Amino acid sequence: MNSTDKTPTPHNSAKSTDFSETVLLPGDPMRAKYIAENFLQNVREVTKVRGMLGFTGQYNGNPVSVMGSGMGGPSAGIYSYELFAFYGVKRIIRIGTAGGYKPEIPLGALIFAMTACTDSNYAYQYGLPGTFSPCADFQLLKAAVEFAESNSVPYAAGSIFSSDMFSEYNALGAEKAWKPWAEMGCLAQDMETYALYCNASYLKKKALSIVTNVADCNTGKCLSGGMESLTPMIKTALSLISKN
Repeated sequence: MNSTDKTPTPHNSAKSTDFSETVLLPGDPMRAKYIAENFLQNVREVTKVRGMLGFTGQYNGNPVSVMGSGMGGPSAGIYSYELFAFYGVKRIIRIGTAGGYKPEIPLGALIFAMTACTDSNYAYQYGLPGTFSPCADFQLLKAAVEFAESNSVPYAAGSIFSSDMFSEYNALGAEKAWKPWAEMGCLAQDMETYALYCNASYLKKKALSIVTNVADCNTGKCLSGGMESLTPMIKTALSLISKN
């Protein structure tokens, strides 16, 4: 069946041609709206099913879309799968927030997820005889690092842990939930990257997850400043829309 035959979907009212080839994917739909209103030109809303807002516009003359994914791997997995499989999207750049594991990574710094670990069973669907470790697209990662370095944006790159739950709500207790992953070298914790990277691998697409370190898991300190504090991450992601 042609991919256009499957749009709109139960979760996305956009037409098959409404999204650009590059989509920025924050978890929060209000963050998607903020980006559309403050960074893009010639913006139009393309979907709002269940309040999950999606927009298409231009940035420096290049077409780009931005859409919320919701929280967690299952939600991000649905939206990213549909964008890749049914809407002709070639690359998805997740822009989100994360709890940092490493004291040397300051609040507000960007973390580029080279790969993702998880406690989720998301990859079970592939029937693999082992544990799958999906990774970012190297060209997107390289371009993001180059932009950060040329613009003096603090960053770290490495593995992150995508959990199905908040550490604070884990029955094991917060420290038992996250510290073993930190000891294995993970830099931070989010909820969506693993599912996104799995979908990109399975569908032969490109993905990169860029997260802002908004909380120090060691001290409990959190980043202040609201949406404006995420500007370095947003600008880094937008710098990639004409790449690859």
